[in-house]
Amino acid sequence: MKILVIGVGMYVTGRGTNTFGTIFPSIIEFQRINKIKKLEVIFAGHNFSNIQKSKKKVLKALKISKIDFSKINFKVSFYPNKKNKKQTYKDILKNEKNLSCAIVAVPDHLHYQVINECLDHDLHTLAVKPFTIKTSDARKLIEKKNKKKIFGLVEFHKRFDKHNLLLKNTYDSQELGEPLYFNVEYSQKKIVPEKIFRKWADKTNILQYLGIHYIDLVYFVTKATPIRVLAMGQKSWLKKKKINTFDSIQCLIEWKTKSNIRFNQTLVVNWVDPNNSSSMSYQKIKFCGTKGNYESDQKIRGIKIISDDSDFQEPNPDFCQSFCFDGRYTQWKGYGVKSVVNFLNGVHKTSGNKSKFSKVFDSNCSNFEDALISTAVVEAATKSLKNNFSWQKIKL
Repeated sequence: MKILVIGVGMYVTGRGTNTFGTIFPSIIEFQRINKIKKLEVIFAGHNFSNIQKSKKKVLKALKISKIDFSKINFKVSFYPNKKNKKQTYKDILKNEKNLSCAIVAVPDHLHYQVINECLDHDLHTLAVKPFTIKTSDARKLIEKKNKKKIFGLVEFHKRFDKHNLLLKNTYDSQELGEPLYFNVEYSQKKIVPEKIFRKWADKTNILQYLGIHYIDLVYFVTKATPIRVLAMGQKSWLKKKKINTFDSIQCLIEWKTKSNIRFNQTLVVNWVDPNNSSSMSYQKIKFCGTKGNYESDQKIRGIKIISDDSDFQEPNPDFCQSFCFDGRYTQWKGYGVKSVVNFLNGVHKTSGNKSKFSKVFDSNCSNFEDALISTAVVEAATKSLKNNFSWQKIKL
């Protein structure tokens, strides 16, 4: 099995952080479970310098995982692999034989281009969120994917979080009654736009990059249709740092259920939290229905760590957490891991048989068609931001 990973940043390898990211640890766990006799992972980055930094992360992750390489052929390669030669993912797509699938983790504004080229080469594709920036581009990818009978997923991992699965189960049981409103607060540290994503932070916004998770979650839980959206935002701290994007965005989304019940979602997001915050992400949701409420503080998972050597921490062990067993080896567990492993399991179990592909995936997955919904909401919200914070109809 041969996996092409396009992108080598924070989410893939943990570059720029003290973690190992999510995507590569998930690939390690996939191999630990399936013990494929020959697995090759090809990383395609943007430049040689970033590749070198990510390579160190990857090799260390493999070392501490301590998979028995005498029994398993686990190969990793990196491109560009020479300082003076610029090899791109396009070269790999063109020249590499027998690729099984692609995982796309590039800046938001490049998603359509890269996913499209992966589909052109008949690759089953998993893309990190957002799916695309424009609904017109999303529709093109859906059409191409269906024509080629290729399976495409968008990595909305919050669908696998037990906190959110409990919400869905409670909603489906009608215990909460008809929906009235859904409130979300979601934010991340300043280091994300200022340092980690500085080169492209002004080509996205915090709603598109982060808040889209909880737009997809409302659709996942309720299967409602978004009708219209109003968004407003503020540019202050990041603008002073010469990054032309919103510090914070607040939006109101109107949804309609299949039984024509209308409800509102209030979504408040920012990425200017203090860097000494106890967690990378602050996230809190509340669902209010005619028969009851559901509240989930997804930042506070009940764990607090404080020591002389580090700041106060409230880690999330449910997302992508490394666990060391008797000092012998490390495993990664969590809903972020499960989301990626689910895709790879589907590719492996079908062995290229496209007719079986739709039968092997967890029903929690977001396919391209599902992801069109959140793309349409964000596109309309961005239009609202550009048009004096006015209401915009959502076109599906």
